Amino acid sequence: MSDDTFGSIAHRASLRSGDRVRVVASIVAALLFLFPVFWMVLTSFKLQKDIFTSPPTFIFTPTLENYVSYLQRSTIPHQMLNTVVVAFASGIISIVAGTMAGYALARLRIRGAGFLGVLILMSRGVPPIALAVPMFLVGRAFGLIDSHIILILAYCTFLIPYVMWLMRGFFKALPKELEESAMLDGCNRFGAFFKIIVPISVPGLLSTLIFCVILAWEELLFAIVLTNRVASTVPVAIVNIAGDTVNGANWGALTAVGTMTVIPVVVFALLVQKWLIQGLADGATKG
Repeated sequence: MSDDTFGSIAHRASLRSGDRVRVVASIVAALLFLFPVFWMVLTSFKLQKDIFTSPPTFIFTPTLENYVSYLQRSTIPHQMLNTVVVAFASGIISIVAGTMAGYALARLRIRGAGFLGVLILMSRGVPPIALAVPMFLVGRAFGLIDSHIILILAYCTFLIPYVMWLMRGFFKALPKELEESAMLDGCNRFGAFFKIIVPISVPGLLSTLIFCVILAWEELLFAIVLTNRVASTVPVAIVNIAGDTVNGANWGALTAVGTMTVIPVVVFALLVQKWLIQGLADGATKG
């Protein structure tokens, strides 16, 4: 057997061993990241006495007491509904506004479009606490405090720049000939955008929408400052549960509410995972 053959076999063996190392490393990293979530879900089914056993045990009698007690005796269902309404409404509004803004910056001949895009993106760097107080004063002046609309508008302030920047890069990677051919067939700029660009951008739009919903779903600062009872969300409920204790944190209740907060997002991501993966892949190859 020639030296080239031995070299080829050794090269393939090294590639296979490298692939195995990457697979093992990926599995270890996934376990490290997912273990806190697994422990939160496990703890939510424990009684208080089982939570503080030392050493921690994986064998116990599961119970739904933490879920039942807080679903029946608190405002968690109402706050969960508020979270769904605010997260999806702000996500959809941000997708519509941010997508059109991103398309304008990518396609229209605007002087300083690049600088304008960077300037809008830099607004994401403004500390949220610097915006919360002015938003509260404006919302109070218009009588919008503790309403869904003030929270939706507040979330749009940091979601729209995020959507705009992501979709701008996506649109810049698409060939201009797509719109030009549509306009030659009689479409105007809006017609070419809605009939040609939007349909082929659905994976990117859906993946961006998912991230927007997740960001709005977990937001806490604006929810605490701008709401009280009527429009408060689940993150506010978690803070209230954590602070409404006398003999230490009620970890059973906290983990139960945390699990109820995570599950809808996970289910939503699983339902649209096909488009999410495609959108991420398109972003990696086109961006």
